[in-house]
Amino acid sequence: MKESNRQLLWWIGALVLGVVLGLLHVDAIDAVCTFIATVYTRLFQFLAIPTVALAILTTLISFGRQASTRRIFTHTITYTLATTFVAAAVGLGLYLLINPAPIPSSMLSQPAPETSETFYEHIISTIPNNLVQPLLTGNVLSILLIAVAFGLAISVMPESDRKSVLIKGIHGLQEVFFILIKALIRTLPLGIVAFSAQLSAQIANGVILGTLVRWALVILVGNLAQMFIILPLFLLLRGLNPVKVFRAMSPAVLMALFTKSSAATLPVTLSSAEDRLGVDEKVSRFVLPICTTINMNGCAAFILVTSLFVMRCGGMELSIWQMLLWVLIAVISAVGNAGVPMGCFFLTLSLMTGMGAPVEVMGMILPVYTIVDMIETAENVWSDSCVCAMTDKDLCEAKE
Repeated sequence: MKESNRQLLWWIGALVLGVVLGLLHVDAIDAVCTFIATVYTRLFQFLAIPTVALAILTTLISFGRQASTRRIFTHTITYTLATTFVAAAVGLGLYLLINPAPIPSSMLSQPAPETSETFYEHIISTIPNNLVQPLLTGNVLSILLIAVAFGLAISVMPESDRKSVLIKGIHGLQEVFFILIKALIRTLPLGIVAFSAQLSAQIANGVILGTLVRWALVILVGNLAQMFIILPLFLLLRGLNPVKVFRAMSPAVLMALFTKSSAATLPVTLSSAEDRLGVDEKVSRFVLPICTTINMNGCAAFILVTSLFVMRCGGMELSIWQMLLWVLIAVISAVGNAGVPMGCFFLTLSLMTGMGAPVEVMGMILPVYTIVDMIETAENVWSDSCVCAMTDKDLCEAKE
């Protein structure tokens, strides 16, 4: 908790410093900030795709080891997918309603070209025809499909020494990328200074403030609607009192808000579910660790809305059918967000890299991402709590 608060203070300080430097309009400072921002954008791109692919792979590998508690697992997955799909759908609805305008192409160094790709061609392009090409071309959608296929295949492999060695190797490779990400995040205040300096200079010129406010409005309203309307409706439909559940789980939700980590909040979530809500420990100790890994309502909405926004900034106007396909992509990506620091940001960045969209827009988003991340994490933990409560209710009814 202390380390998280210290990190938050560093990020806020870097944000303030960057704003001040941007408002100075000194050419030398602007040039240095542009260089630093470009370096960080390239490092993010380098780490994003393999990190996301490995996260999805390791998540799906674990599915094959849940046979002893199949009923609890089935209920957990059902509620997780239902709430995540609804979160993404709400995000899409708000995106179409609020309709954030794209950032002017003059503010982007390499805007993506317009695309006339049909829905059919969009689907076909995601299906890989060999293993190497998607990795060389950065086709993230194809890489995600390969990761899903390999993860499910490994999960159903018979237990053997070869399977054990393979899984250990994958987890070891994932740990290497986690170490690299943690190292990058430790130096991230420098990147935030550069990105926020660029952003404040552009806002001072009156260019992009309105469109970023609209993007942030879609994200925040979507998160709050999911927290205080959608998830309570799920609880009501299962005959549970949302106020009672929220009151019991409030310590976990509040801790998630400040730590920005579902995993770090897990001990408090478990304690609140068992001691305050009265959930059977056999349910809570199985459901909550799984939900911490795969139940990412806020992440799904962020990935969808931000991807649509970034692609639009690059001149990619999608049809409603392509947007619906991206709802599915966002849900699959969010489910695979297994323990990745700044997971939503990396997931979206990797997807946009594969699409050829202007990823520098992600740099403009980064200075305010920490605030969005706080609310998303609180929403994710609240969703975990709801899934746990509903699963416990289902199993109690089944016993009667």
